[in-house]
Amino acid sequence: MILKAPLSRANVNISAMNASTRVIVGLSGGVDSAVSAWLLREQGYRVEGLFMKNWEDDDSATHCSAEADFADARQVASTLDIPLHRANFAAEYRQQVFDHCLDEFRAGRTPNPDILCNQRIKFRAFLDHAIRLGGDYVATGHYAGIGGDAGARTLLRAADANKDQTYFLYTLGQEQLERAIFPLATMSKPDVRALADQAGFANFDKPDSTGICFIGERDFRDFLSRFIDARPGPIISVEGEELGQHVGLAFYTLGQRRGLALGGQTGKPGLPWYVAEKELQSNRLIVAQGHDHPALMSTALTGIHWQWVDGEGPAKRITCSARLRHRHVDQPATLSPIGDDHWQVKFTTPQRGVTPGQSVVLYQGNQCLGGGIINTRIPLEKAHVIECA
Repeated sequence: MILKAPLSRANVNISAMNASTRVIVGLSGGVDSAVSAWLLREQGYRVEGLFMKNWEDDDSATHCSAEADFADARQVASTLDIPLHRANFAAEYRQQVFDHCLDEFRAGRTPNPDILCNQRIKFRAFLDHAIRLGGDYVATGHYAGIGGDAGARTLLRAADANKDQTYFLYTLGQEQLERAIFPLATMSKPDVRALADQAGFANFDKPDSTGICFIGERDFRDFLSRFIDARPGPIISVEGEELGQHVGLAFYTLGQRRGLALGGQTGKPGLPWYVAEKELQSNRLIVAQGHDHPALMSTALTGIHWQWVDGEGPAKRITCSARLRHRHVDQPATLSPIGDDHWQVKFTTPQRGVTPGQSVVLYQGNQCLGGGIINTRIPLEKAHVIECA
């Protein structure tokens, strides 16, 4: 017997299910989107699939991977007996996601292409295309939930905390949430795989994708070097000692350990080195020794380009919790306004790996409020200079 996972009001923003409601599911070739399509069909929706191609490359390995994904999506559609559309958003991805990320890397920051991809491709280009196809809603295999009433939708954490993807979805506003369905909100990954196996999907045991959104899994430094010129410079310890040479600041991120080639320093303890800072003007990479070195810690950050799920955001200082990365356990914090579209997030305890260009995402309980792009960090040694009003 095939398992049935009911869709509750917490994760389906539709008042009634019937055969006239048309849902376009983004079928990626992965197991999550496949099970999402199956669940929706079982609930009585008129389901269709859409496979997106969002990267053009002459790399044969990437091309073969994309074709294999399409073959998996086609097998799912055939098993479910649903139509499968195909769309190419490569131009939009290049202009609105990838080029922006390259600019950020060159500026010494570390962007998150997956967040931009969700904002500008999956829930803009894909959503617009689905509407042109006659879709009433779009659905994806994201682990997240939608609550609230029309005009006041909320973005909720998934039941499976290990898979929760609200960090990647914080840019979605009321327009997107009103048109979206996340069928996996209440499911765990093992249950999803078990259901895919029972449904007859060939991709039921396909490994999760861990590469750059739509670009795939590859050596990051090698890939980036195709678009950004190397600009070598000195690697300097926080104490001011020159230790070696870096290949270019764009190829490193704060907290990074691998790729520094600083092993075996004479007279140094055997602790690993980590990137503590990138000095763009002097082209110096600053490193610290030891995972919890004070130079790696921050007491607060400032953020820009804030996106709020409710469309407005808080009117004054609030207490919340903040997540710095996917799978990062969000930490108690205070959010305070410091200027036009500028907010400061102050942590209750110092945090490691606060990285300009990455996103900080805010929560109150089970609800994702929104987030912003980290602009600056307040290092532990400068904590005395900030006091939230």
